[in-house]
Amino acid sequence: MSLNSVNTNLTATIALESLNSTTSQLAATQKQISTGYRVADATDDGAAFAVAQRVRSDVAALGTANQQLGNVNGLLSITNTALTAVSTTLSSARDVLVKLADGNTTSDQRTQYIQQYQSLISAVKNNLQDATYSNKSLLGNITSGGVSTSSFGNVATIRNEAGSRYTISTFSGCALYGSVNFTTAQLTNSTTVASLIGNSATAASFINALNNLGAAINKYGSATNYVSNQVSYNNSKIDALNAGLGSLVDADLAKESAQLTSLQIRQQLGTQALSIANQAPSSLLSLFK
Repeated sequence: MSLNSVNTNLTATIALESLNSTTSQLAATQKQISTGYRVADATDDGAAFAVAQRVRSDVAALGTANQQLGNVNGLLSITNTALTAVSTTLSSARDVLVKLADGNTTSDQRTQYIQQYQSLISAVKNNLQDATYSNKSLLGNITSGGVSTSSFGNVATIRNEAGSRYTISTFSGCALYGSVNFTTAQLTNSTTVASLIGNSATAASFINALNNLGAAINKYGSATNYVSNQVSYNNSKIDALNAGLGSLVDADLAKESAQLTSLQIRQQLGTQALSIANQAPSSLLSLFK
């Protein structure tokens, strides 16, 4: 092929191909710098982008799971606060029962102690009724008809991105209240009071109620620790997933910055080379002067 041809300019063709390649690389580099991603979409690397989307989905799901666990943690916190208050109040109520069990207590004193005990038990009822979070309760709602099922039931929450559940069972505050809400007639007789305090085999025993309360405090304390630990684990997992995601799709901005400068220079040189190559055929005109 003749190099002195006006029909085919091989030098210009080579220069144009080189310039197009440089322009394409420059566009890719500018995209990485502007987005911060080496893989911003499926056109950059389809396989890596698909994996990245799955990881992003896992991260989002874990964030949602932590939100649900946060709600449960709020409910557990309210429950623990209520049960602690009930425990403190029942401790004081037990002291009053001991005084009522004493046969030497006078009639006037007994009347005052009965009123004191009933006031403490009323406070227990209030604590149990008020243990609600977002209209939910793990202790139930004490009403004249018993426990209200509309706000009382086991709580099952999503704990991870796979949809695994963690279930927290309820404790019947109504049953606890009923087991310590002794009648005035029961409290009037010192012998009856003594049997109510110490006979753990009796369903209405005060000691039995304290034991049940202690088991509930332990259960919800353990549940609180579990939920808190799960939230911490999920956060650590999110950090690990984000780190892996960054390694997969993030751009090396320092490297791309240096590459950008190099490509810009190459583009300028390519443009000049193409311009020179395009001028070569016109030099043939001088041969015909």
